Amino acid sequence: MAAAKKHLVIVESPSKAKTIGKFLGSRYKVVASSGHLRDLPRSKLGINIENDFEPEYISIRGRGSLIKELKKEAKKADRIYLATDPDREGEAISWHLQFLLGIDNKEPCRIVFNEITKKAIKEAVRNPRPVDIKLVDAQQARRVLDRLVGYSISPLLWRKIRRGLSAGRVQSAALSMICDRESAIKAFVPEEYWTVTALFRKKEAFSAKLHQYMGKKIVLSKKEDADRVLSAIKGNVFTVESVEEKERQRKPYAPFTTSSLQQEASAKLNFTAKKTMQIAQQLYEGIMIKGDGTAGLVTYIRTDSVRISQEAKEAAKTYINERFGTGYHSDNFFSNKKKEVQDAHEAIRPSSIELDPEQIKDSLNRDQYNLYRLIWSRFVASQMKPAVYSGVSADIENSGYMFRATGSKLKFDGFLKVYSPGKEDEKMLPHLEKGETLDAEDILADQNFTQPPARFTEASLVKELEERNIGRPSTYAPIIGTLTERKYIIREKKMLVPTDLGELVNQMMNEYFKNIVDLNFTAEMEDRLDDVEIRDTDWKEIIREFYADFKKDLEHADNNIEKVKIEDIKTDEVCEKCGRHMVIKHGRFGDFMACSGYPECKNTKQILKTTGVPCSRCGKDIVQRKSKKGKIFYGCSGYPNCNELYWNKPIEKKCPKCGAYLVEKKSRDPKYACSNSECDYKE
Repeated sequence: MAAAKKHLVIVESPSKAKTIGKFLGSRYKVVASSGHLRDLPRSKLGINIENDFEPEYISIRGRGSLIKELKKEAKKADRIYLATDPDREGEAISWHLQFLLGIDNKEPCRIVFNEITKKAIKEAVRNPRPVDIKLVDAQQARRVLDRLVGYSISPLLWRKIRRGLSAGRVQSAALSMICDRESAIKAFVPEEYWTVTALFRKKEAFSAKLHQYMGKKIVLSKKEDADRVLSAIKGNVFTVESVEEKERQRKPYAPFTTSSLQQEASAKLNFTAKKTMQIAQQLYEGIMIKGDGTAGLVTYIRTDSVRISQEAKEAAKTYINERFGTGYHSDNFFSNKKKEVQDAHEAIRPSSIELDPEQIKDSLNRDQYNLYRLIWSRFVASQMKPAVYSGVSADIENSGYMFRATGSKLKFDGFLKVYSPGKEDEKMLPHLEKGETLDAEDILADQNFTQPPARFTEASLVKELEERNIGRPSTYAPIIGTLTERKYIIREKKMLVPTDLGELVNQMMNEYFKNIVDLNFTAEMEDRLDDVEIRDTDWKEIIREFYADFKKDLEHADNNIEKVKIEDIKTDEVCEKCGRHMVIKHGRFGDFMACSGYPECKNTKQILKTTGVPCSRCGKDIVQRKSKKGKIFYGCSGYPNCNELYWNKPIEKKCPKCGAYLVEKKSRDPKYACSNSECDYKE
């Protein structure tokens, strides 16, 4: 008797394949495509402009053996399920797999799920559908448009400025925003203003700030204005004109979208957008939980929606009522401000609310735990009642000048029980009666100046991009990464600052490719690309209209941009071979130092990043190095004379047990451990 054929399930990642395989059992074989198998060629444009912008897809180099293996498995299977990610990119991967494996276009072979749980996977297998060509076309439209922009402008930048530069439809718009903000900061002229504050004491100290004169808002623009107020009220009695008490509510936030998760992880965990998405992907694909096996901990991580399923809402209700009492649950509803293109996915939430972060902490590394706790608590809080504050405001008058004092106190913690968006000042005012007179202990006049707009952080840039409808949240992390890799921006603390190179490229883009960096044009284009999916708009028509003007801009730029020479950055370090100064060069694998006497002198050096920790053997600096395989390690700057080495970053703190340096641990709590392998000290 012939062996029964198995059902073949194709997913994107090996870790996801492993998790899903355990759920489906022996009748199913789950394999991974490891992402795209077909794409546009890297060596050329790959778009036949003359043939109505037809993409020229090829099998990706190095994927031949995998494609062969998938075809072999497909022939052995009696049914094929394409289970790539539930978004445009995932749909396109399934479409390419369909082509490679010879699956009929009408065949219901596509399965989608929002979370990697046994229930969700089995439900998806029971409800396959054909590949959605509208989703595929929406992906193709973006891929072709981005390829036209990137592969047309980037070579131009190579010829006119230097090799290794790039431009992109969303990348260049984001760079323009950062550069515009920097220009606004440089052009900003601070304006002087003054504040007047009265200090009182009634059992407890409290203060009131001047805000009106004779019923109208008052602005003190110079010292003379403040002195005039001080002179008018000096020695006079303050009278309480009114006291208003009222409750106010602080409502819980919606569960996370991709964008809001990136913002909050940046603010609370100091994660980059890239790191957030990497850790979130791990939580989605599956983690081995001690005693429970492998499980996907969160729902799909690329979503624009704040919607959650009724099943998830009911689970949250049960959990909250049992854990905190019936007074804490609230059946909250959240809706998206913008049109819900990706509303097929829920908001990012825990797959099972019962998997409390504290209960599974031992199964997660530190970063996984922190991000999971953030997602879990945000979701639980979204289904809880608002926090309630008791607020008091008092208007206190002196000689026609009105001062206001405010205070508040938390009456009911509500969602703050599990999620804190940021602390509030809870200082209450003492009891005040209308008509009561007060003597000021002191009256202060303070000089202030208006502040320039703040530079973007990753979090604020992501927020701005989303609000302006520039790109999609799933693209923000790679965009910021590209801007950094190209040396267009640098990070100063958490701030994104454009470099001279970034300013130069942005200037050129603004002069010759106005539409690409115009934020309104980019947002309108994003809407049109969404229409491919929503309204079944012909994606090639969008490309045709765009390319007509873009081609003219390209020709004009190529003919008119003059070649720019960028001077190398001179350092204080002297070449030990010829005595000339070393300069910073930009290479394929990052920055390095080279002799300014090149080509006569070809001396080069690594740029070493110091840790600030002295070598325990010779006293020289411990510096960050990179192995031949790209692994970061830390060693003495006196190498090869001193071979002190650490695989984790050392800190300037000695182990209390053995005296060796402590090192930062990246994987699990605790945060620090002894660098001596024979010592077990941790903290």
